[in-house]
Amino acid sequence: MAHTYGHVILVGIDGAGCFYKKTDTPAIDGFFRDGSGTDRCLTSLPTISAECWGSMLIGVPPEVHGLTNSIVERDPYLNKEHPTVFRLIRESRPDAVLASFSNWSPINAGIVERGLGVYLDTGDDGALCERICSYIKEEKPDFLFVQFDSVDTAGHSYGYGSEKYLEVLATADGYLGRIREAVEEAGIADDTLLIATADHGGFGQSHGGDTDAEKFVFFAAVGKTVPKGGTVELEVKDIPAIVVRALGVKGAGNWDARLPDGLFTE
Repeated sequence: MAHTYGHVILVGIDGAGCFYKKTDTPAIDGFFRDGSGTDRCLTSLPTISAECWGSMLIGVPPEVHGLTNSIVERDPYLNKEHPTVFRLIRESRPDAVLASFSNWSPINAGIVERGLGVYLDTGDDGALCERICSYIKEEKPDFLFVQFDSVDTAGHSYGYGSEKYLEVLATADGYLGRIREAVEEAGIADDTLLIATADHGGFGQSHGGDTDAEKFVFFAAVGKTVPKGGTVELEVKDIPAIVVRALGVKGAGNWDARLPDGLFTE
């Protein structure tokens, strides 16, 4: 019988790609050491935030979910044919504690469906991290999604992979580390699947293309049944399949998300 977790926490660092290898990131390194992952997780094309975050939360490519930056900034997501993982969990667990903390407000306004009782919070990365850690310890959410945005902002301002960008990435890695500490302090570490990843990378001072620096992102997961130091093959759109499998929730029959081989030992 497949092991299920009581909690899944998905942390996405916008614009991080695989640049963590060029700076000091002990938290990300710890995820790879204590769990399984890859530096070749293929994101969606075009490598733009709404398209990629949409795939990560819905399990289908952009040509199916239809989200773009202009759309999520303007309209709430109402596509019941292709629900987000939030809706799938809510339908299976009516009392589940669900939350989305996102610096980039269009995720909460234009991707997370309304009327599901999802706790939503938006703010700068540093302040958001403080509230996330408090929320974990107080509420012990069934599913928590986090999006940090300062790294992508630094990429647009200073260049992806630049010295300043890498400084900001190192700071964001610290936020990830604090979230993992909060899980420990909440006493739920043994019952939590932690996932860290990115929506896309960047080239020069932009993204949207299909260069390796833009389309490949890191992915790492830590949990009781995740092999230590393991490697997996997956795409960003597969992440919803991981979330529902971990929680013992039924996935969408019409999505493209697939559970990576070898991610779980049971």
